[in-house]
Amino acid sequence: MGDERQWNVSETEPEVVEEAASGPAPELVDELDEAKRQRDEYLDALQRLKAEFDNYRKRVAREQQQLSVRAAERIVVQLLPMLDDLERAVAAAAEHGETKVAEGVALVHRALGAMLEREGLVEVPTEGAFDPHTQEALLTQPSDSPEGTVIQVLQPGYKLGDHVLRPARVVVSSGLPEAEPPVRDGGPGEGV
Repeated sequence: MGDERQWNVSETEPEVVEEAASGPAPELVDELDEAKRQRDEYLDALQRLKAEFDNYRKRVAREQQQLSVRAAERIVVQLLPMLDDLERAVAAAAEHGETKVAEGVALVHRALGAMLEREGLVEVPTEGAFDPHTQEALLTQPSDSPEGTVIQVLQPGYKLGDHVLRPARVVVSSGLPEAEPPVRDGGPGEGV
């Protein structure tokens, strides 16, 4: 067998035995108590921070909902006079005929356009070259305009700020029409 030693308690130093028997050193107890106190303070601070963040999140969600409701309310309040104008136009159509209806609808159209313009709505420009970021090409057709030029607007597009709400639907030029070859009728003088 190897050099195995058995340790006997009587062989150990008397100071170590006394220290183990009397418990942990007072310095270690103080350090442990301080660590526990700090842990409790950090836990308390973390719980408070968590509660504050939860309250903040709820407050922001509530404010966003209120903002959305107020924005919708503001637009609806501006649309109400146009609804009244449409009702008057329908009543006028029953009484006076089509001329008054056309005038009433034109009035509502102008009022609605002005209201939307005040809200920041602008029509997408369609003059010149086709822009795939703000326009949607529904057709291409030959024309005297250069290839890639918008030649007709089928439906206007609108932007709110920099955001395209609806692209303009347009017809784009495919360039000059190709010359058609002359039609041969197979009459006299034509070769066989």
